[in-house]
Amino acid sequence: MSFKDKVFIASQYLVPQHLLSRAVGCLADAEMEWVKNPLISLFIKQFGVDMNEAKRKTPAEFRCFNDFFTRELEDGARTIEGDASVLSSPADGAVSQLGEIVDGRVFQAKGQDYCLTELLGGDTARAEPFMGGEFATIYLSPKDYHRVHMPMTGKLREMIYVPGDLFSVNQTTAENVPRLFARNERVVCIFDTDKGPMAMVLVGAMIVAAVETVWAGHIAPPRRELKVSEYGVPVDVTLEKGAEMGRFKLGSTVILCHPKGVVNWKETLTAGSPLRMGEAIADLA
Repeated sequence: MSFKDKVFIASQYLVPQHLLSRAVGCLADAEMEWVKNPLISLFIKQFGVDMNEAKRKTPAEFRCFNDFFTRELEDGARTIEGDASVLSSPADGAVSQLGEIVDGRVFQAKGQDYCLTELLGGDTARAEPFMGGEFATIYLSPKDYHRVHMPMTGKLREMIYVPGDLFSVNQTTAENVPRLFARNERVVCIFDTDKGPMAMVLVGAMIVAAVETVWAGHIAPPRRELKVSEYGVPVDVTLEKGAEMGRFKLGSTVILCHPKGVVNWKETLTAGSPLRMGEAIADLA
């Protein structure tokens, strides 16, 4: 690891992660034109955001930075590939890792893994159906479209908020911070599908101002200090493949988990493979 990377990792242990992230969240919600317009313009330029595919094209059209960050796309900007026999990417981004869940452990990066049960909130019964199954970790970079969609049709069974740290989730951090995804703040959603249960985990990160779902709105950060908390599920939350299920206000990671024998990942996918929401990523058995 380079000296620069060592400083980057060390700084994340030292800074007040939650205070910094919430302060950035307040700035991102500011509606004053002299604040939000230059901020949006700088972000577009710095990260090379493609505004041609967004419904609203200019900074002035957005209420605040968060409104820009969770921008909707033009109709037809994404195609949901395949039928019910195909698993689609839930988000724009890149594959961080994917593969088998071995002995209840999920591979994070070279030399690092973490406990599946811990990732899903610490309940062994909740994690049991996914033991020996498959996972995919998808990283959303700052320039990406930050709404998360259903990779297959499912009915929500439960949603769990798990408090935690707010480390960055880029590759450098994944390779050097133990249990990264199982220690960061996250929202765990369990869906029942025609192929058995599916877990979708929305992982928070440094300066992620909020995580939302379409059925419950704002989830993280919580309105009050919570331990692991199960949210009541509204009656019959069923979302079709390709439907929006949540969004990040500033970037992060989505982790999918499936039972053994359900998904066969596309052979072309490896760590670092770019993805677009709706792209076919696996065949379903």
